[in-house]
Amino acid sequence: MDSREIDLSVRIGGLTLPNPILVASGTFGYAQEMERWVDVHRLGGFVPKTITPLPRAGNAPWRTVETSAGMLNSIGLDNDGIDGFLTQHLPHLGQLRCPLIVSIAGRVSDDYADMASQLDEAPQVSALELNLSCPNVAGGVDFGIDPIACGRLVARVRAATRLPIVAKLTPNVSDVGGIARAAADAGADGISVINTLQAMAVDWRRRRPLLGNVLGGLSGPAIKPVALRCVYQVARAVSVPVIGIGGIATIDDVMEFLVAGATAVQIGTANFYDPTVSMRILDALPDALCHLGARTVMEVVGTLQTAGPQTVPSASCSPENNPHEEIRP
Repeated sequence: MDSREIDLSVRIGGLTLPNPILVASGTFGYAQEMERWVDVHRLGGFVPKTITPLPRAGNAPWRTVETSAGMLNSIGLDNDGIDGFLTQHLPHLGQLRCPLIVSIAGRVSDDYADMASQLDEAPQVSALELNLSCPNVAGGVDFGIDPIACGRLVARVRAATRLPIVAKLTPNVSDVGGIARAAADAGADGISVINTLQAMAVDWRRRRPLLGNVLGGLSGPAIKPVALRCVYQVARAVSVPVIGIGGIATIDDVMEFLVAGATAVQIGTANFYDPTVSMRILDALPDALCHLGARTVMEVVGTLQTAGPQTVPSASCSPENNPHEEIRP
């Protein structure tokens, strides 16, 4: 099979993405910062940092702390507000030749609905991602921990916009599938999982937390197994597409999420130490799909086999009979 014949496109509701590789909210700036290293137009979708109704200064420093297997962040939704986004950032973002998925957050459901209505009038915006649970904001953004509250909010936004809606859920719940069902039943066109895991870091010598906000969100390789579990559970709970997020840094990571049930993925923490990782993954994706005999991305989505005996892959499946060996172009 010729990898050039592979169809990389996927659909999230009424939105067609040219490929399943997106960048996660808050990890790629507003595109200008990355354009010197990355052909941003090649991405399957671009998600700028979350915006709120009014400007936010964010949390006190420190806001980020490196960990042994990822990073903690406690930015606190620092942003220019929706008016600042529309006037300062959307003109440039609207020139991207890839879908623009705007992430929004608020303290009450009317905040989300009002912003959705405003963004509905912007032709540059392709879809909305509802940030329903941010662990870095005191006193709010926790709609993703209760199915009733989640469903009501999504329904309120659905009534306010014609744009496709993706509900971004937290892993900090006991039944992520139940929350996802509530969002889908209320009109969400897709579910993205996961947001960061609530965590902290401590300087024992000073007996102080390292983050100014004490608690923050853990991302990176440490949360990948949790993210895979959530994608698998959510994909089995809903019929709408799932976008996988958490610890993705290689083509193997992407393929694992796809077979577990993700239709697309978002790359987050890896962008901070290697801004070009999305391009390398895109280059490797056709060959990885060929490796499974697939001509489209959708042929491998949700094909994880959980029944029957485990077998050792043959030589044709891995360079060294190792299922965890990275597939390189």
